[in-house]
Amino acid sequence: MDYRLLGRAGLKVPVLSFGAGTFGGTGPLFGAWGQTDAAEARRLVDICLDAGVTLFDTADVYSAGASEAVLGAAIKGRRDRVLISTKTGLPMGEGPNDAGTSRFRLVRAVEDALRRLGTDHIDLLQLHAFDAATPVEEVLSTLDDLVRAGKLRYVGASNFAGWQIMKSLAAAERHGWPRYVAHQVYYSLVGRDYEWDLMPLGADQGVGAMVWSPLGWGRLTGRIRRGAPPPAGSRLHETAAFGPPVEDEHLFRVVDALDAVAAETGRTVPQVALNWLLQRPTVSSVIIGARNEEQLRQNLGAVGWSLSAEQVASLDRASAVTAPYPHFPYRRQEGFARLDPPLAG
Repeated sequence: MDYRLLGRAGLKVPVLSFGAGTFGGTGPLFGAWGQTDAAEARRLVDICLDAGVTLFDTADVYSAGASEAVLGAAIKGRRDRVLISTKTGLPMGEGPNDAGTSRFRLVRAVEDALRRLGTDHIDLLQLHAFDAATPVEEVLSTLDDLVRAGKLRYVGASNFAGWQIMKSLAAAERHGWPRYVAHQVYYSLVGRDYEWDLMPLGADQGVGAMVWSPLGWGRLTGRIRRGAPPPAGSRLHETAAFGPPVEDEHLFRVVDALDAVAAETGRTVPQVALNWLLQRPTVSSVIIGARNEEQLRQNLGAVGWSLSAEQVASLDRASAVTAPYPHFPYRRQEGFARLDPPLAG
């Protein structure tokens, strides 16, 4: 396993991390992801640690806290060997203070997460969504208090727009509060919007990407094929409406390119898709999920080798879409590109 710095922080994280959204799964979304109990979770954690995957990502909203509780049970007795990332901010109830990132909510959410995880600190807390109702100064000063109290080590964000990240970073610098070192983002061969604003921001400001749903919400598993419906066991039957949309023709163009590269390399389609991400600028860690040991071992096969420049270029071409304004002139016109060349093809 390779390790990279998490953004501009001194913390080294594995290039693959494990997403615990399948742990304790309940409800229409998380139940379809997986229903891993504590015993099976402990086995998956064993495999991860043997492979050098030491970072485990979860969230309080995953199965109403059950994911954090199962992860806590799975790492019991070996807390010093793992890094825990969790998220908060999305609604956990119907009450007026059961959502958001106010001081009231953050303090309570961190205490609840620590209890469920069975630990005295969280290595990385990420805000799951931007809370437009709470001033960033309130959010960041609260995170500063929690870091100083030893309950958090690092802080980050998830699903923020570029201006929201930048506003928060500016306030943190102005007041000497902790900076966001990570941004958990959707990024895949069928979802490259991260590259327009967030990737350049991450490169400029030292914010590392932690990639969620790197297989395009389950569409790049190698089981989705042109002219055929998703197979009977695919979670897309229950979860497609929850995830990022993808036009069919774009998806199949990418799948065709993945099939060709997989044949050339002797790797699986998911392994190729994950390896492509590992070569992208600003990516600190790619979060892989697995409902069972077989899926986990297959995803772990994405490391230890690299796609050739030609193979990367073929995947770039197949997955490229027209950039939105104001980005398209910088991609299409030489004069613009000389002033601000893209970080990734």
